[in-house]
Amino acid sequence: MTTETYRDAWGIPHLRATSARELARAQGRVTALDRAWQLEVERHRAQGTSASFLGASALPWDVFARRARLDDTARRCFAALERRDPETADWVRAYVDGVNAGLPEGAARTPEFARVGLTPGQWEPWTPLGVWLGTHILFAGFPAKLWREEAVRHLGPDAVGLFATDGPGTAGSNGWLLTGARTTTGLPLIAGDPHRFLEEPGVYQQIRLSCPEFDVVGLAVPGVPGIAHFAHTGTAAWAITNAMADYQDLYRERLRRTGAGVEALSPEGAWQRAVRHVELVEVAGEGTVEVEVIETERGPVIAGGPEGLGGLEGTEVRTHAVGATPVIPKLAEEGAPSPVPSKSVEEDAPSPIPLPPAADGESAPQGPPAPDDESSTGGAGGNKTPAEGEAEAEPPATALALRYPPRVTEDLGFSALLPLLRARTVADIDTALDAWTEPVNVVQAADTTGAVLHRVAGKVPVRPRTNSLRLVPAWEKGNEWQGWHTPPHATVDHGIAVMANQRGPATPLGVEFAPPHRADRIRTLLEQRPTWSATDLPAIHTDTHLASAAPLLDHLAALGTLTPEATRLRERLLSWNRHMDADSTEAAVYAALRTAVVRRLAAHPAFAALTEPPAYPEVLLPWMSLTARIGFALEHLLSAEELYGIDRRETVRAALEEIASAPPTAPWSDTHRVAPWRALPEGPYTEPGLAGDHDCVNCTTAVPGITDLAARGPAARYVWDLADRENSRWIVPFGADGVPGDPHHRDQLPLWLRGDLAQVVTDWAQLTLEHTDTTDLPEEAHA
Repeated sequence: MTTETYRDAWGIPHLRATSARELARAQGRVTALDRAWQLEVERHRAQGTSASFLGASALPWDVFARRARLDDTARRCFAALERRDPETADWVRAYVDGVNAGLPEGAARTPEFARVGLTPGQWEPWTPLGVWLGTHILFAGFPAKLWREEAVRHLGPDAVGLFATDGPGTAGSNGWLLTGARTTTGLPLIAGDPHRFLEEPGVYQQIRLSCPEFDVVGLAVPGVPGIAHFAHTGTAAWAITNAMADYQDLYRERLRRTGAGVEALSPEGAWQRAVRHVELVEVAGEGTVEVEVIETERGPVIAGGPEGLGGLEGTEVRTHAVGATPVIPKLAEEGAPSPVPSKSVEEDAPSPIPLPPAADGESAPQGPPAPDDESSTGGAGGNKTPAEGEAEAEPPATALALRYPPRVTEDLGFSALLPLLRARTVADIDTALDAWTEPVNVVQAADTTGAVLHRVAGKVPVRPRTNSLRLVPAWEKGNEWQGWHTPPHATVDHGIAVMANQRGPATPLGVEFAPPHRADRIRTLLEQRPTWSATDLPAIHTDTHLASAAPLLDHLAALGTLTPEATRLRERLLSWNRHMDADSTEAAVYAALRTAVVRRLAAHPAFAALTEPPAYPEVLLPWMSLTARIGFALEHLLSAEELYGIDRRETVRAALEEIASAPPTAPWSDTHRVAPWRALPEGPYTEPGLAGDHDCVNCTTAVPGITDLAARGPAARYVWDLADRENSRWIVPFGADGVPGDPHHRDQLPLWLRGDLAQVVTDWAQLTLEHTDTTDLPEEAHA
């Protein structure tokens, strides 16, 4: 068997092999050559071992990963995959074999390994599943429930709506589908851009995978075989955005420590033995930190313990993290609020965890017990009835347990990956997506017959609405999961379908969605022409109109007497075209005014109780940032009928006078700059300036009130042409190679900044052969 590695002019790998299995090995190998550092950082994050070489700044994430049992969940999911789908399991093993074969060479050309003294390690068969889980564990935004709990506790139930992300609150992805009736070729076009943390190397890898079974181009997730999110198979194509579904729950637990371990109070009023053991997390230069891992029947305990949890009932928090500076997580979730532009990362249950029968009558699989855990149910040390008189008092919750689908079902949806690569029609894609688990996505697809698809894919549990809104008590009945929702399908309206994380087909499955501004703007632009071509669509990607500016500008227009300086500044802003263009000084002035308003609101005594976040784990603190919450919800807060007695008109007037005394004179791009996350921080900030803003189609997310820097934005842009795949286009923020100094490390950045896309090349004669491998992958390696 032979595998060949070709490169195009951008250094993008095009792989050709004689079987899907050999092709997976080649994909693993080339990814390790190009992105060894990125792969090893992600592996260590999934295992909760990144602090061993990144130091104390990575510790909060490692503690979370250990307590959430990410690595153990990946192991269980892979073991279940071997039982249910041995072909896919073998394909994943082949990818891992390729990674292990390529890591030594990849590490040798990557300077970061030497900087921290790291030797590349061994990937296990379940490592890709751990990378996938670690990347997406925060996608559903479960920490937002912590914020809602605090807001309701201090401000009352109306605070949930006031701070809702619908107005505005999250960034996510754009995607749009045009049927053949709306294109110049008569066949569909799919285009869009996923909005994620801007990382260097990037979160998406442009790649081509070709073998006798399939020939696919698309954007892969480094560390995961195949092409899951955005791809063109030649006859069919698909793309996704975050559906904004809620599929993870937080349970308030009552725990107590006994001589035999830890017990949790069940809904039946009995004390049940919880899984419990201690793990050691190594911290570079600081020794080791003990982490107590506890898991109840609901799920892993991610905060608190038997001694208490601050932030719920005011009891003392027990923490294992060190360091005083909160570390901001990389919200690998596109779609969840991003309070500040940084990352502690992009992110083990009783055995088994029971789940009621699924909606279709199938019972969910149950996980095998972890042999080293101190756990049991029933028998000695199992369920216990409270002693007489013991339950007289109502003790507070002492911990929070996280319940998430893969921990329950032992399924991360990897059985969808090979069928997606083999898809030739929309019907094939639709069938493949029935195996999808998480993250829950809205998918658009089309094929060369003109057929189109618009649906939700993924597992969302059926349970009471309260579970989605807030924390629920584990010791009360009625909060259990009761099967799974059927993912909804949607229609295409007048030849156009737009997905931008707004309310749509996934509305019944979520709580907070993105505001409609991006989706409405995309549809408005698309309706301005009867037909579109692939070369026309980048103009949509780069639109900078900011509809969410309206409430603040309306308040400006209603202001009374002002100083002459403030009057002139107001007139400038009211005549502004509301485009956050890179060269616009008015955009910079608007952003400065917005920041001043946000900070004044955050300092108001009405919100004083929310200025000190509860003692939750550091990795969850970004969701508790009052300033960021006000910044993202400013549109709602300024438009609400009443806001806790705050005089918003006076707040805007004072902010305007403040800015008018020294208004910005430089353009928006002077402060609105790319702020990519790197595992190893570099020196002084020198990244280029940007156009766009949080609610623009060109969604480059600043955090109003905190920073103009953009830590998140389009992690790729693409156009899939079903009439001619060679007329398709793509771009990433930096380049195909993850090694600093390589010619293809940052060669796509100028195009990305301008909004240009590179043409997809699939003619082998136009590619450069780099490597040929005739070594067979031994069958016994997959036994």
